[in-house]
Amino acid sequence: MIGKIKKFNFKSLLILNTFALIATSYIFNNFIFIGVFTLFFFISLLATKNGLEKIKQLNLIQNIRTEGPSNHYKKSDTPTMGGIFLIIPFLIFLLILSINLSSLKLFILLLTIFGFFITGFLDDYLSVRNKENTGLKPKEKFTLQSIISIIFILLAYKQNLINPLITVSDSWGINMNIFIFPISFLVLVGISNSVNLTDGLDGLAAGCSGIVFYGLGTEILMKEQQELFIFSILCFSMSGICLGFLKYNSFPAKIFMGDTGSLSIGAILGSIALLTNSVFTLSIFSGIFIIESLSVIIQVGFFKITKKLFHKGKRIFLMAPLHHHFELKGVKEQKIVENFWKINILLVILGIVLKINL
Repeated sequence: MIGKIKKFNFKSLLILNTFALIATSYIFNNFIFIGVFTLFFFISLLATKNGLEKIKQLNLIQNIRTEGPSNHYKKSDTPTMGGIFLIIPFLIFLLILSINLSSLKLFILLLTIFGFFITGFLDDYLSVRNKENTGLKPKEKFTLQSIISIIFILLAYKQNLINPLITVSDSWGINMNIFIFPISFLVLVGISNSVNLTDGLDGLAAGCSGIVFYGLGTEILMKEQQELFIFSILCFSMSGICLGFLKYNSFPAKIFMGDTGSLSIGAILGSIALLTNSVFTLSIFSGIFIIESLSVIIQVGFFKITKKLFHKGKRIFLMAPLHHHFELKGVKEQKIVENFWKINILLVILGIVLKINL
């Protein structure tokens, strides 16, 4: 059915996501889910619309990387750091919940996301100020991400908030024992950077994120654990936020989220998955993010190996991440984004079906 839709754009995705949330609200007999999604969709929509002019006034303009596809130079005047309008409403919501519920779990989550938000903000700010595509150096960015992730993992594990037994289904789990530490680190830092790498085409990361947050929120509900209910609320609010932002981020983008948004989105997904023991399902839902990241790892690794062996580096893809490979193959940007969205929807369906049947 999805594959037969000739044009799958922002409106199509919004309608599909809204319909899915209405169905979810009906099945679980709680319409707060569609209410939260709708509320934060409009908050994000209005915040982005009004903030766009302010960002233009401050001249926070995207610097296009020279190594990217040449047709991206036309995007060089596009405002960036739009992640501010995604993450700040979510942080305020999370702060209110943390105080009202007196939840240590939510407070740790709040500090972690805030840390990634500041890291992304610094990276974007330095990039704009220096008029270069990179702000923080890769080692500096990774160091900050690592410190924040390690603090989160240690605090959460000490409070028994991270379960070493990774749940695959209600009757099957994998006990990782001490290996839960490197796995947690890989999930948090890996997903954060993977969303960041995916954010290379108009609407790609925002659309996929909206889909994944819906899937993660639904999967958490299926656990039928009352104490995890709040994390579904958070996921559905982020789904609405991402789609509200997508209105102005879809092709042709009027604003980019920047690292301020992408690093934070990945951190939210990873940390919620760890706190709710949804790592296995998230790995399916986040298939697009993971494939994008793997394409870069494979490209760089293959180039280095062939250079050492043959004194001349060779490439598997025309360009990495994977979406750039398709661009250079002549596929239109909108079509690549559309197909990646469709694949992500199918991955969410797959993850939920496996959750039901395993």
